[in-house]
Amino acid sequence: MSGATAARERFVRSYTAARRHPWVLGKLGDWVIWFGPYSPAQLVVIGGGAVLLINTFAWWSWLGPVPVVLWLVAAWAVRGAKIGGVSPPTAVLGLVQLLSQPPAGRIAGRAARDVRPRLLSGSFVIEPPRAVAAPAPAPAPALSGGVASARHSGPASGLSQLLGGAGLPVVPSSVGGS
Repeated sequence: MSGATAARERFVRSYTAARRHPWVLGKLGDWVIWFGPYSPAQLVVIGGGAVLLINTFAWWSWLGPVPVVLWLVAAWAVRGAKIGGVSPPTAVLGLVQLLSQPPAGRIAGRAARDVRPRLLSGSFVIEPPRAVAAPAPAPAPALSGGVASARHSGPASGLSQLLGGAGLPVVPSSVGGS
């Protein structure tokens, strides 16, 4: 790396989600709708509220301008609304997807279903034990190095029992070391 590139300053810029994805409606060039631009959540509240207020005029007309003011305040309040860190339409879509999932979930994209119960049948037979002739005991071989095999009184270690069953010389636990 040369000295000229090392002396150059580096700038880092971090943009918020609003700067990366400015999804607002109501701005065309330099022209902006009154009090706009509006977010999609605001447009839903404005459109839905307008339909609701028009269809229910007979119910709220005696209140005067209060419902209209509440409608406009609600449209203003949802301008930057977040539900769990995501926008309201995304949160509603996630809720709809969650409610439409099968109760047992999915496996490889398909609905997981319990296996249909089926009847299993079978039988078994208990036979009496067969008489087995006992094998003749093999003589214990002597240890190499001139040491005679010593019979150890008391319980033998698991290794000693395993080696004795395989026909290998049995080393007493006092001779074997640790």
